[in-house]
Amino acid sequence: MHKTLSLISKRRLFPCQKMLAILVGCLMGGCIPLTVHGQQRAAELVLVGGNIYTVDQARPHAEALAVNRGRIVAIGSDQTILPFIGPETQVIDLKGKFAMPGFIEGHAHFVGLGESMMMLNLHQAKTWEEIVSQVEKATRTTPPGEWIIGRGWHQSKWDHAPSPNVNGYPTDFNMNLAAPDHPVLLTHASGHMSFANEYAMRLAGVDADTTNPKGGEIIKDENGKPIGIFRETAQALIQKVKTQADNQRPQIEKQAYSQQAVELASQECLKKGITSFQDAGSSLATVRTLRQLADQGKLGVRLWVMIRDSNERLHGQLANYKMVGYANQFLTCRALKRSIDGALGSHGAWLLSPYQDLPTSSGLNTASIESVTETAKIGIKNDFQVCVHAIGDRANREVLDIYEQLFKKFPSPFPRRWRIEHAQHLHPDDIPRFGKLGVIASMQGIHCTSDAIFVPQRLGMRRSQEGAYVWKSLIDSGAIVTNGTDAPVEDVDPIASFYASVTRRLTDKFTFFPEQALTREQAIRSYTIDNAYAAFEENLKGSLVPGKLADIVVLTNDLIQCDEADIKNTRVVMTIIDGKIAYQAKPE
Repeated sequence: MHKTLSLISKRRLFPCQKMLAILVGCLMGGCIPLTVHGQQRAAELVLVGGNIYTVDQARPHAEALAVNRGRIVAIGSDQTILPFIGPETQVIDLKGKFAMPGFIEGHAHFVGLGESMMMLNLHQAKTWEEIVSQVEKATRTTPPGEWIIGRGWHQSKWDHAPSPNVNGYPTDFNMNLAAPDHPVLLTHASGHMSFANEYAMRLAGVDADTTNPKGGEIIKDENGKPIGIFRETAQALIQKVKTQADNQRPQIEKQAYSQQAVELASQECLKKGITSFQDAGSSLATVRTLRQLADQGKLGVRLWVMIRDSNERLHGQLANYKMVGYANQFLTCRALKRSIDGALGSHGAWLLSPYQDLPTSSGLNTASIESVTETAKIGIKNDFQVCVHAIGDRANREVLDIYEQLFKKFPSPFPRRWRIEHAQHLHPDDIPRFGKLGVIASMQGIHCTSDAIFVPQRLGMRRSQEGAYVWKSLIDSGAIVTNGTDAPVEDVDPIASFYASVTRRLTDKFTFFPEQALTREQAIRSYTIDNAYAAFEENLKGSLVPGKLADIVVLTNDLIQCDEADIKNTRVVMTIIDGKIAYQAKPE
């Protein structure tokens, strides 16, 4: 017998009643009839008694749905779905809980998310002293000479400036005392800046005579001595040495590390209701690893991957890496990723005019326009989407110019759906260009409220109001705006990003230009069907309609109707992928 806590009656239906119910269901709810030799076949999974938000304009609300072979076959009322229940059907009574399409993470770093869970977590530190203490504690269990790594520090979010410091950035003085026998590498929360202690700098050969690489900066004190802060491309000076140490590990150890990172990232996503994940930049080597894990059925969520590698390697190898719906729709690779500037928090975003709090700088151009243009041409040649990281207003303008020029030179009868990743700070003149060109603004709601404490310091109030996280202005001008978290920069939790998107609220007393907030319906679209559209997957996922993948999340609160304060308290009850329960919260 099927397992159920069903709200509906278990009485047997006579054949005429059963046929009537099927016909009513197909007419009213939409279904793909399950028949074998003319006989109705039972579904594998049925959800009943729910408050289902479908993200389908034709039928936005439903009570129940049926799933077979990983696809939704019918959706409608409880009575409509009754005929799909057979002796072996798994029936789940939602008991009025809110269900919707599984969240699609629109821009984050999948392997990086897993790796961040295997190092020091610095996100919650309120002072530099706390971080020094974390590292000192780690030295007690780490053999001398081995690397200590961490991620998540942000100088603009500390309770007070470190001492000593240069322009608010910590020096290596205290860290050298805490970890004299270990190389230390601590990545900034943004990923666009790193701290290294004296030991690590010595391994990398960095000293007062080391010059800034193109697109990067080694911050030095008044005497010209590096203080341990490496901005943008300068990070590679230290990361190269760390990578060399990693490469000396046995191959089996490296494989185990990669697999653990994927497992941890998958578990974290499922626990937070994410069923698909748009990975914002993996090397060709990482894609090979992901393909191997997909073959083994070890990808816990569906991945859509942007390749980030050198133009030289892309020219020679890209054709071998295009995958669409590989391994039962668990791996797609058909996009390229580049970065043209850095992040605002590290003063690396490329601006049209100088920073208000650092008037000697307008940020950093981290990749030449010629190089990014060449990547885009490779994308056109191989029918890959192009996705370029641009945060500052100068960076966004330059990328829009590149796209516009190439669209004219290489016209296509179909929209290319090229993307700008982040699109955080725009000049007002460039806002309507997104919709006009069909360029997708791949944004992250949580960045707004996370960064808002320092955005006015960096940009000033006028620039902040006119162009910072202007989601509503972009949508009103005809652009598609998608959502995500940029994890591990931020927590991968979509509920926090959804809350930021619809409130833009930092505290009860401070809201960051609320006129740019999304409606709840817009915010859900940005995390479901619009993210699917941005990956050419809107016919596969992003809404709950017959024929689409049965990727569903069940939540404790109705994100459309619940009180605003309750949004933050919303928890994931269940995550379903391919019609199977992939995560279920423990009962309270």
